[in-house]
Amino acid sequence: MNASVEANHGKKSYALVTSAYNEEAYIKEPLRAVVAQTLSPRKWVIVSDASTDGTDEIVREYAKQYPYIQLFRMPERHERSFAAQVDAINAGYEQLRNSQFDFIGNVDSDISFEPDYFERLFAEFDKDPRLGMAGGTIYEKKGDTFRPRRGNQPHSVMHGVQMFRRECFDSLGGYTRLPHGSPDSHAEVSLRMRGWRVRSIPGLKAFHHRPNGMAGGYIWYSYREGLADFSLGAHPLFELAKTLRRIPGRYYGLCALAMLTGFIHAYLRGDKRVTSDEFAAYLREEQLARLRPSAWRKGFRLQERTSSSIVTAPDVFKGLRTPK
Repeated sequence: MNASVEANHGKKSYALVTSAYNEEAYIKEPLRAVVAQTLSPRKWVIVSDASTDGTDEIVREYAKQYPYIQLFRMPERHERSFAAQVDAINAGYEQLRNSQFDFIGNVDSDISFEPDYFERLFAEFDKDPRLGMAGGTIYEKKGDTFRPRRGNQPHSVMHGVQMFRRECFDSLGGYTRLPHGSPDSHAEVSLRMRGWRVRSIPGLKAFHHRPNGMAGGYIWYSYREGLADFSLGAHPLFELAKTLRRIPGRYYGLCALAMLTGFIHAYLRGDKRVTSDEFAAYLREEQLARLRPSAWRKGFRLQERTSSSIVTAPDVFKGLRTPK
């Protein structure tokens, strides 16, 4: 680490939380990526949600070599769910509450990134004092390469790479436990309501290693997304526009229709919104603003610029001494 990086690191510090349930196949991806960083975290709590495979053993081996890594095991076994993940992340944060750090980040158990990822991310926070949450742009694995995720937007950060100023995360009281998920969207809107900015950083790549269709299937996930959108108070016109934007392509079209079906189903069966009137009004105002022609065209141009971008995940770990 060079002198400038050390000096910068001395002015700020960060902690990470990862929720992991039976992630033996993927947990080494974030482990190797984080220990290779030019800026190391002060603490990193990896919460094993009562894993029954080799997840805990892998984390313990890394923790022996890197003291800032801590394994925290949840006492009861949970099925994979949105609520269970939120419970695990918030439990991990409780382990950090008395530690000193400036930023708190959530890193999924199947994500990796380049060695200067956090150094570059904190440079963006330095540029904008009102940036409350930021993160990289997600690239999904397609065979041996990675492509930008459909739906990447500059105003939104994927749950698995969300980095908060600590004061922002504390003001939210952690992630909110929601019946159909979307704690990341709830956090983003809540911060913007408080006057903070949320932004994903172009060119800052985060590689998602789990193949599409795992962990329940994207069609079912999309249906649940529609239920979640309704529960947050999304505007029906925005939900329809969101569906139309995703419709091109047979597989993505099915997912888009599943999302709209979930939204309509929630309305027909009389589901209750889980957010306040103030939250729903603010969310709908944002969404209607994004339906204006200029914003709509801007979103399509962003998709066109990134849709053909194909990269190979860099071999950032070559020669790195890590546990076997």
